[in-house]
Amino acid sequence: MSAYGQGQGHGQGSDEERTFEALPPARGSAFARTWWGLAWLKALEDTALDGQQLKQGRRQARAGAVGAVSVRPGRITAVVKDRDGSSYRSDVLLQELSDADWDRLLDLAVESAGHIAALLDHEMPPHLVEDAAAAGLELLPGIGDLDPECGCEAWDHCPHTTALCYQVARLLDEDPFVLLLMRGRGERALVDALQERSAAKASTASATGARESAEGAGAEGVLAEEAFAARDILPPLPAPPALPSVPGEPPSLDTEAEPAPGVDPAALEFLAADAAARAHRLLAEALAPGPERHDRLLTPSQDAVRMAAMGAPPTRVVTRLAEGSGRRRADLDLATRAWRFGGAAALSVLEEEWTPDPEALVRAKAVLAEAWEEADRPVLRQAGAARWTVVGAEAQLRLGEDGRWWPFRKERGSWAPAGPADQDPSAALAGLGTPEEREG
Repeated sequence: MSAYGQGQGHGQGSDEERTFEALPPARGSAFARTWWGLAWLKALEDTALDGQQLKQGRRQARAGAVGAVSVRPGRITAVVKDRDGSSYRSDVLLQELSDADWDRLLDLAVESAGHIAALLDHEMPPHLVEDAAAAGLELLPGIGDLDPECGCEAWDHCPHTTALCYQVARLLDEDPFVLLLMRGRGERALVDALQERSAAKASTASATGARESAEGAGAEGVLAEEAFAARDILPPLPAPPALPSVPGEPPSLDTEAEPAPGVDPAALEFLAADAAARAHRLLAEALAPGPERHDRLLTPSQDAVRMAAMGAPPTRVVTRLAEGSGRRRADLDLATRAWRFGGAAALSVLEEEWTPDPEALVRAKAVLAEAWEEADRPVLRQAGAARWTVVGAEAQLRLGEDGRWWPFRKERGSWAPAGPADQDPSAALAGLGTPEEREG
């Protein structure tokens, strides 16, 4: 369908200015579904300083408060109404490309028939955007590129310019030529230029092919000696990126639209935060000097405990982690405590009981015998293959497979992790204190 049709949502006017009728309310649907529409919204959300203004503008756009949208090179304009009936003219400015920039962009576009076909089908080819960026041309806006002007005299993006940007995302979804017009060229001019350059390229290629065929030429590539001679003039590799001080902030899923059935926004936000934290840790390890680390993979059951131990997840997220890992909520709470004391090793000591071989058992008993002076040695009763309970106290020592000792305490009839491991059983047990000290 032509972008110059008369139907709802299609621009009317000249090639240098298009006006789009006011769009109906967008209740229950996203403002953008194409990758270029989402990139436009990301530029807005990264630029705006006040999240509350964004939310209010999104609500106004969703309610249909944005009037007809005028699109011209470097500017979009609309009248936006407030709930009290007042109206404000709102503009958002975007820098135009220069004539030289357009020449380079058109040259890139005609290099691929797929680019031209996508544009004529009103789609934005991602490889064209990537190639343009590599050549120093930014088609899609980035942070700080959407410059607001509003009759309400706000100095930053206000609800009115925000609502305008959200509405324009819907227009961009239907026709990326809207963005190209903002960058300075209308659809007719661009299509004519693409056709002209495509014809010229085809003519040149035909003439070159005929000449090379007549000369017996046609070899492609670069001689090895030429490539080797250029090795010293190639630019050096860029320095590794600096490690951010904290993990990236995950996106907020706080929207007015109801989530699809079975989708839990809180759980998705939690998983996004977990992914950011793990990515930050992996980057820190990759940039750190020394040998590369190879952590063993966690089982799904172990990973559920790791996620439950991260920060303070919402209650319903913890409940789902307990159910998914086959634990009762109380068991997951104990597992989480163990993880915070010592990760997967502490979890194994809590939930699994191993049997030392005879030689390891002899060594363990010798360590227990030598850990205290005679007068201070507690009475220990072996309560399992690698567990010793302190007689007269609600305390227990457990031997891990790595030879470290883990302290446990009896709580509500169950043995609970009570501290980190230590090579010295007396030091591990000393952290528990007496019952009177714990109650005090």
